[in-house]
Amino acid sequence: MLNKDLQDKEYILFRDFLEQQCGIVLGENKQYLVKSRLAPLMQRFGVASLSELVTKTLSPFERQLRSAVIDAMTTNETLWFRDTYPYELLKKQIFPEMEKTCRNVKIWSAASSSGQEPYSIAMTALEYQQSRPGSFSLGVSILGTDISNTMLEHCQRAEYDGLALSRGLSPERRSKFFEDSGKGMMRVKEPVRKNVSFRHLNLLDSYTLLGKFDIIFCRNVLIYFSADVKAKIIRQFAQSLNSRGYLFLGASESLSSLNNDFEMIRCNPGIIYRKKS
Repeated sequence: MLNKDLQDKEYILFRDFLEQQCGIVLGENKQYLVKSRLAPLMQRFGVASLSELVTKTLSPFERQLRSAVIDAMTTNETLWFRDTYPYELLKKQIFPEMEKTCRNVKIWSAASSSGQEPYSIAMTALEYQQSRPGSFSLGVSILGTDISNTMLEHCQRAEYDGLALSRGLSPERRSKFFEDSGKGMMRVKEPVRKNVSFRHLNLLDSYTLLGKFDIIFCRNVLIYFSADVKAKIIRQFAQSLNSRGYLFLGASESLSSLNNDFEMIRCNPGIIYRKKS
């Protein structure tokens, strides 16, 4: 029988490891979360106890296991057009403003998980272009990044089951932007996929090679980091944005006391941040 017990000392060591590797702060009493996320890996990697799994994870030689553990601990539930208002702001306020720029508009979905956010952005851009023929003649490019290679592979397949499609996606958009790919799965159609690319990125690393963006989405991610790591990430976001570029955070997230490179814009509903000139 598999032993899913985890001693306090082992939990502390694992918590420190996770923060060092990807910046996530678990807190004092999240053993239950570690157990629920890592227990499915025990049989896969042939270990009889969660304690053994954690001990092996701490070894720098267990690269495959480490990767699987980070995947398990950083993969979060997501949905299509989450909170609605960011996508309405794109269509009603930000896209009309950026339509005047004679260049490709670049958008970054940081921590894109299973792909719903970047594909939702791409659908929003297509809807805007269809409502205003000739707009964005040089295109809108969306980049999704994530620390999980498993999630990135899922994103690139662009296939979703009925349960995933039921979360935030209207029947109209499902019919318009998806096609049957067999075995109960639906795939994002090519006109959406062609505007979205994916690559691996740890938010603790440098963003220099990604280039500059007009809009960055990093929603419901910063809540998992310490104040110092949040400040570092926001500073790097500012460096990655073009002048007057926009940053979208989650509804419960704020830049308060973290950074002075942005001005807060109150919308109805929601809040967005604009990089100062």
